[in-house]
Amino acid sequence: MTSAPTGPPKATPLRTSSIAAIAALLLCAASLTTAAQAPAHPAQKNLLNRPAPPLHRTALDHRTIDLASLKGRVVLLNFWASWCGPCIKEMPLFDQWPAKYGDTNLAVLGISIDDAPADAFKAATKMHIHYPIAMGDAKLGTTYGGILGVPITYLIDSHGIIRARFEGETDPALIEARIKTLLKP
Repeated sequence: MTSAPTGPPKATPLRTSSIAAIAALLLCAASLTTAAQAPAHPAQKNLLNRPAPPLHRTALDHRTIDLASLKGRVVLLNFWASWCGPCIKEMPLFDQWPAKYGDTNLAVLGISIDDAPADAFKAATKMHIHYPIAMGDAKLGTTYGGILGVPITYLIDSHGIIRARFEGETDPALIEARIKTLLKP
C-alpha cells in the first residue's frame, strides 16, 4: 500500500535547475517581445511629422538632388541596395508613379547604400530607372534615423514634412495609398 503525497514535492537539484532554465527562457522571450515592439532606432520615430532633414547630393547621372527644391511636391525617398531583393522588386513600380500621378506632383528619389557607385548604376540601368539616384553614406543614414537595413522608404509631404516610413518589404499598395492621401488638396 502506497501512501498519498502529503505536501509539495521535495526540491531536488534536477528540479531546481529545470525551474531556473524555464524561468530564464521566459525572461528571454519577454525581452525579445519588448525589443520587437520598441523602435529599432530612437531617432526613427522622431522623424515622423517633422521636417525632413536636408538632402543635397549629386546623382549617379550627375543631376543635382536637392530636397528643398522639391517643396510643393510629395517626395518618395527610397533607401535601397543592388543586392536587396525587395528593393529590386519595388523600384520599377516607384519609377512609374511620377508619370501616373504627375511629375509636378510626385518626385521619387533613390539613395543607394551599395559600397560602389558602379553597382548601383548597373542595377538602376538594368531596371530602367529614370528617377535620380545618389549614393548614401553613414552620416546620411544617421540623419534619416538609422538606415540599418533596406528597403526603407519615406514619404514627405508637399511642405517638406515626413509623413510615413516603411521598413523592409512592404506591400506597394500601402505606399501608393498613402501617396494618394498626401496628394489630395
